[in-house]
Amino acid sequence: MQRDDLTAAELRVLVAVAGEGSLSGAAARLDLTQPAVSHALRSAERKLGVVLFRRGRHGARPTAAGETVVGHARRVLAMMDVMRAEARHADGGRATGTLRVAAFRSAAFHLLPAALVRFGHRHPGVTVDVRIVPDLGRGIAGEVLDGHAEIGVLGLPAPVEGLVYGKLFDEPYVMAYPAGHPDPRSLPLINWHENCSAGTRRWLAGQDWIPAGSMTVRDDGVVVSMVDHGLGVAIVPRLTVAGAPARVSAMDLAGDAPLRRVGYAVTREMAASTLVRDLVAALRATVPRALAAADGRGPSGHGTREAR
Repeated sequence: MQRDDLTAAELRVLVAVAGEGSLSGAAARLDLTQPAVSHALRSAERKLGVVLFRRGRHGARPTAAGETVVGHARRVLAMMDVMRAEARHADGGRATGTLRVAAFRSAAFHLLPAALVRFGHRHPGVTVDVRIVPDLGRGIAGEVLDGHAEIGVLGLPAPVEGLVYGKLFDEPYVMAYPAGHPDPRSLPLINWHENCSAGTRRWLAGQDWIPAGSMTVRDDGVVVSMVDHGLGVAIVPRLTVAGAPARVSAMDLAGDAPLRRVGYAVTREMAASTLVRDLVAALRATVPRALAAADGRGPSGHGTREAR
């Protein structure tokens, strides 16, 4: 190891200081003394030749360089954890450790559970930490790039460069409406912008039959609840209404209705990981069942019909 290489201990200090916002908080988190944390931080800055944190009365805040370095530190530490797990697996033992997944809500509810059962049969010693993250802006892709997750399940295309993306499936948009309502198009539209691509927005703008919007919400679970209470209709991907209450039904959209393209994102380093590849394989194997369940539900035990 070269004299200016950062150690794993220094990487952990950088991540802890960024996460806690102070040297004292990082010391408590790592079970170190504050002088030890301060020494490690100064050592890392000296080796890199840049200031990583601004220290003051209000704690420690990462500089622009610090944000970049902390993101790399998280990914390096994650790679070290995966390296240990896969070394044991390759040697005939049981892989252990944690694999972090970031996903949008409907994927976390209706796609991940069955995939994780399949993954768990292959890697029973690996804990999977699932975080639900809104698929807005950098969103899920940003979580992966910044080292908060090893894999993200998200809408494609994603606005973040530097990651490896793969497609899992396409799902159609449908109109969710209060079941039994005689004229859903007379109800106001509940707007929902998460994971709504530019193409989808253009399609929506070009449909004169779609009612005017009266409210906008950020979470698709809230959208379903609003529809359930008869407050309006919503144009959402089909998986969103899988498992919805019985008072929510859906109709297919006619013609050139948009599709949500769902995929995964990993860093280039993690793309070759056995654990990541096995989770992706489990996701792919689960997709047909999840989509069939959503289609067969109709979605809420009600038949679908076509909106024109």
